[in-house]
Amino acid sequence: MENLVLQAPKSFYDVFERKPGSDKVNTHYCPGCGHGEVHKILAEAIDDFGIRDRTILISPVGCSVFAYYYFDTGNIQVAHGRAQAVATAIKRARPDSIVISYQGDGDLAAIGGNELLHAANRGENITTIFINNAIYGMTGGQMAPTTLIGQKTTTSPYGRRIEEAGYPLKVCELLSTLENVAYLERVSLHDAAHVMKTRKAIRKAIQNQIENKGYSLVEVLSQCPSGWKVDPVKARDFMVENMLPYFKLGVYKDTTEEREFHYLEKHHIFDFGTLHKSLDLESAEIKNQYESKPRKDDYKNPQIKIAGFGGQGVLLLGKALAEAGMYQGFNVSWIPSYGPEMRGGTANCQVNIFDKRIGSPLTNIPDVLIAMNKPSLEKFGPKVRKGGIIFYNTSMIDIEYSNPDCEVIPIAFTEIADKVGNLKAANMVAVGAYVYYTGLIDYNLIIELLPSIIKKEKLIELNKKAILAGVDAVKPFIK
Repeated sequence: MENLVLQAPKSFYDVFERKPGSDKVNTHYCPGCGHGEVHKILAEAIDDFGIRDRTILISPVGCSVFAYYYFDTGNIQVAHGRAQAVATAIKRARPDSIVISYQGDGDLAAIGGNELLHAANRGENITTIFINNAIYGMTGGQMAPTTLIGQKTTTSPYGRRIEEAGYPLKVCELLSTLENVAYLERVSLHDAAHVMKTRKAIRKAIQNQIENKGYSLVEVLSQCPSGWKVDPVKARDFMVENMLPYFKLGVYKDTTEEREFHYLEKHHIFDFGTLHKSLDLESAEIKNQYESKPRKDDYKNPQIKIAGFGGQGVLLLGKALAEAGMYQGFNVSWIPSYGPEMRGGTANCQVNIFDKRIGSPLTNIPDVLIAMNKPSLEKFGPKVRKGGIIFYNTSMIDIEYSNPDCEVIPIAFTEIADKVGNLKAANMVAVGAYVYYTGLIDYNLIIELLPSIIKKEKLIELNKKAILAGVDAVKPFIK
């Protein structure tokens, strides 16, 4: 007689190192929560299809965001409501991958409703797992688009009223009107038989993607004992008595048998040569005239944080470095970050300039900091890695900054720009100082690229002078 060994799916991590706290072997979900059941079903399906190395799980804000604690697959956490848009981008960029968007009702049916409709209408070849527990479970139990009539939540303490909030949104019924959807089914977790039907539906939705059949969504009616303020047993009863009569179970659309949807053939996939030609990089002979000559090996592959007030040209500073790095043959990335009030507010960006592929465009430990104002120096200065470089603008920073673990370069960027002819050219003074100090990029290349970086022709000569002034200002710091 063979021994039956029960074990967790391989698509789960053995130890949940990403999960906060000391308990790294149990999930964080509340007792009776449906997410754990769906996680197990999904992980088993990924294992059985043999697609773990191809799977990219998209998880947005809400309880679903914590999926990346547990799944040993590709994981991308996205902004609230944007999972369908990111899933579309990932699938089009990597058409051989299996992209699964895992979303709750507050995310998918509320702020993400527009993204949902258009992704489904386009027939994107992705799989959506939609957890419908009729409430915002993570953020305090507020009313969701799927909250039932009369159901009490923290934002509908007297129950949902049609006059105020309309009817609960029926996602499967809504999407069933779209011609380009391949498969829609609503299932439930209220008993063992229906858990098995959920398992079958999720597998079918993934199989559809593997076979390039187009857009599939499985809506899972799930319990939320904490949000509903009941125990797990009563939560199952609530589903049966209240959710099932309104959200009817069943297949709402299935055109997979007649569909001949060949995703890879219908979307043109650029190879790198074609992409370079499309971006007019083939004619960019400039990069062949310059070489990278870093003064130290430590200056190679920098992760650069550039920060200052809005209006100081912080983002343009980063773009100039990234574009010059690209023309010199490096892999580059540029990510901006700023508040809603750019001018007068704070802004920063991160630039990576690598001679290898860039794994992530972001880091909490930059190699280089260019701080254009005091708040930026105080915020990011302590985060620079040991052996890194800190450039700071003494025109705007009235302290003598020191960091024994870093090279610190104080330069009056704004004052120098004023002497050149315009305070706003302080960013280009910083560009000249950084590239000349490190030798990573030839400053003459940036000067040659100014017409493509600076849109106003009359400012090109000014910015050229600013770059050269930055080069002169940093020379005394070079040993």
